[in-house]
Amino acid sequence: MARKNLLSGLMDDSKKFTAVNNEDEPPHKDEKQQITYKGIGALGAVTRSIDALAAKADAAKAIEEKLATGETVIDLDPTLIEDSFVTDRLAHTDEQFRELVEAIRLRGQDSPILVRPHPQKDGRYQIAFGHRRARAAKELGRPVRAVVKKLDDRDHVIAQGQENSARADLSFIERTMFADKLDTLGFDRETIMSALSADKTTVSKMLSVTKRIPAEVLTAIGAAKTTGRDRWHDLSVKFETENIAARAIEFTSSEEFETAEPDARFDMLVAFISRRQQQTSSIATLQPTARAWQRKDGAVKAKIKDDGKQFTIALKAEKASAFGAYITSNLDRLYEAFEKTQNLTKNGDQ
Repeated sequence: MARKNLLSGLMDDSKKFTAVNNEDEPPHKDEKQQITYKGIGALGAVTRSIDALAAKADAAKAIEEKLATGETVIDLDPTLIEDSFVTDRLAHTDEQFRELVEAIRLRGQDSPILVRPHPQKDGRYQIAFGHRRARAAKELGRPVRAVVKKLDDRDHVIAQGQENSARADLSFIERTMFADKLDTLGFDRETIMSALSADKTTVSKMLSVTKRIPAEVLTAIGAAKTTGRDRWHDLSVKFETENIAARAIEFTSSEEFETAEPDARFDMLVAFISRRQQQTSSIATLQPTARAWQRKDGAVKAKIKDDGKQFTIALKAEKASAFGAYITSNLDRLYEAFEKTQNLTKNGDQ
């Protein structure tokens, strides 16, 4: 029953959180005009983006409110709280976090975090969601407002994943690595889909990225907030080339790479791999082409190699030596015949 109460309206009604727009009530005339205005030009695009982020924030609050319904919000000492057993972020110090700290310092904590009694440590707690709010409270030296619920591991990761998905502040690769960690920990595909609010196809594509790209490379790149699914998928395909993984790991340890921003690191790695693959392709093109020739009676066999600059014929068989000597002694005559053929061809083209 605990699981049912916890996730009622979290799993079954999760789609409703992004559609709380009073669809039964038609918009007023003025509202229609405003919507039309928003859809025009660059200003419209920016406005729609802001509205989408606001809707995501509202959806996250809806999840938190549903989880807190009937529960007591208490103040906890943040030093008694530990992170989730599965991480979902690649970066823990960024500009947004500094803004969060400042906001909590000025007006307090708007919404509570969700924790469970720690499954192995008495008197301690484990965060399901609200890691940054807990860290901000700890940095400010104040208690953190929290809802405490008894959760098993499955409910824990579903609550953690759905709240983060609703907030939309995790990048694609962070969500992908979260899915990969759940998969590694043995959670079934249905649980991963619920945690990410994603369908089976999307989860499969996510896991294909982490299977191709080494974890060291993903961690080295970082969150890459503006890099989306398609570009990550395209990069992962490049790792199917032989030896690219080892070279990529070596490249990500360079000082130039480490000092760049995450999205810039992604672009640098794409450019590096593309150069390596072009060089490999060029080398392959320069490799001499080889073919074989032999007389029908097998008296002489030849291996012929041509790389565009050098042409070699290797003769083999009983009469190979004699035939080679004959060619050598007639090189002048053969070349003159070749020149005549070339001249005839040129004259015929004129």
